[in-house]
Amino acid sequence: MKNNIKGWLYLLPAILFLGVFMVYPLIDVFVYSFQENYQFVSQTYTGVGAYNYSYVLHDASFLQAVKNTFILVIVTVPLSTGFALLISLALSSVKKLKNLFQTVYFLPYVTNTLAVGLVFMLLFKESDQSQTHSLISTIIGLFGLEPFDFIDGPYWANMFVMCFYTIWVVLPFKILILTSALASVNQDYYRAAKVDGTRPFRIFTRITLPMIRPMIFYLIITGFIGAFKAYSDVVAIFGTDLNHAGASGMNTIVGYVYDMLYGSTGGYPSYASAAAIILFVIVLTITTINLSISRRNAHN
Repeated sequence: MKNNIKGWLYLLPAILFLGVFMVYPLIDVFVYSFQENYQFVSQTYTGVGAYNYSYVLHDASFLQAVKNTFILVIVTVPLSTGFALLISLALSSVKKLKNLFQTVYFLPYVTNTLAVGLVFMLLFKESDQSQTHSLISTIIGLFGLEPFDFIDGPYWANMFVMCFYTIWVVLPFKILILTSALASVNQDYYRAAKVDGTRPFRIFTRITLPMIRPMIFYLIITGFIGAFKAYSDVVAIFGTDLNHAGASGMNTIVGYVYDMLYGSTGGYPSYASAAAIILFVIVLTITTINLSISRRNAHN
């Protein structure tokens, strides 16, 4: 009993921190989401009901933001994890220059994401004030194609840049995690497999992959959560007016919440709260599914 009390006392600061800065705000937002026409200044609202959710779910801007976010999640999470695994396997096979390559691949992770986003914008955007083309347009021109503006171009071009950028930004962290996971695999398994004359592909599928599976699922789950929270990266590339970037809106769900609070069409905390709760439910559902799948595979 005494040890239990001491344990709870150790946990008390963390519990208080999580309660004040995470649990209470979540409950507060949940309450706001049902208060119609809520005003922060006067602390008043006109009614209680599900109208805010109905409005958000029928809002074309929100549906576009959901579409953009889901495309970003579905494309970038599997590709970034797959690329990170391939690069990590290549790094693990390089002994002498392994540390150097790890440092090079990790550099984008310690670079400010907004700065990287601005660089990507300059790489893909055609200049309006000069006759020079962007680097990407110049490369495209080498193949006999016309210069193309990916930033102010059609929707598919905007989404290509966004997915490309997201994969680039998240790769270093995933490479670091997977490289560490590969280094922790017991080498005795590989030695035994070589003695038996096992082929490299079978070694990978029967030894390497099962041993690092927990780390892969961890990266997938955190990748889903991170991609659903995307906003600042999109702003760095397309600017703050995300509903009118390029030929179609490039806003995300988090961006929609921000716009409802502080944007040019903002001042609607009830709608923002409803959208935030919807995002919370989506992330919670996908995370729960991923966790159940990972636990099931861990016992196989």
